[in-house]
Amino acid sequence: MQRLLPNPGPTTVEQQLSGLDLIDLGFTDRPYLVVNFAVTIDGRAAIEGRSGPIGSKTDTEMLQLLRTRVDAVMIGAGTMRAERYGRIVSDPSLRARRERLGLPHDPLAVIVSGRLDLPWDAPLFTDGGGRVLIFTTSEAEPPPTETPLRVVRHEGITVDLVEALRHLRVERGVRALLCEGGPGLHSELQSLELVDELFATVAAKLAGGPEPRMIEGELPRRSEWELAWLLEERGELFARYRRAD
Repeated sequence: MQRLLPNPGPTTVEQQLSGLDLIDLGFTDRPYLVVNFAVTIDGRAAIEGRSGPIGSKTDTEMLQLLRTRVDAVMIGAGTMRAERYGRIVSDPSLRARRERLGLPHDPLAVIVSGRLDLPWDAPLFTDGGGRVLIFTTSEAEPPPTETPLRVVRHEGITVDLVEALRHLRVERGVRALLCEGGPGLHSELQSLELVDELFATVAAKLAGGPEPRMIEGELPRRSEWELAWLLEERGELFARYRRAD
């Protein structure tokens, strides 16, 4: 892997993230919010309905190591149905790394699901490791799960993401939050100007077709972003952006 910007030279994912301190950046009323996405050259966020086929093993390493730097990981219901998540940090060595950083061995798994239409047989719910918190507007009750689970209900048609982030910070003590999509949730967070950093992997692939893009729909205004670093490995680009406006 090569670092293209700044200070060009050889590097690794671990070196790039070794000094990443997101925990101390949390606000008083919401967590510091980082989004991680992999897209194709044409900006598609899925191939045949899933994000997994886009990135390489290095992209997966980036994702796994980012999970060791936050208090919680958030996904939307569509991503949960498509990817069928398991334990957020499945590698014991990475859980040990979190503990060395003073964090709980598992980040809190946060799911935004209006209808509570989730794959309850997915490993995230059946493994028994970690904790899950679901924000929903549904009055339905989830089935029993092996993994400890709590539900926070919002009134209205959709989950209030501003209130959800306030709840995570004030009620759950979440200082740094990693959102892994999908495009619908990412678009809502960007529309509300809640995203502070964006880690984007651009794979050397073209998808075409009707697959969703990183941002779906219109944003209320154009936002400006500052490039913190840019890495390259075998044609795959790894960029870290900070909100500049």
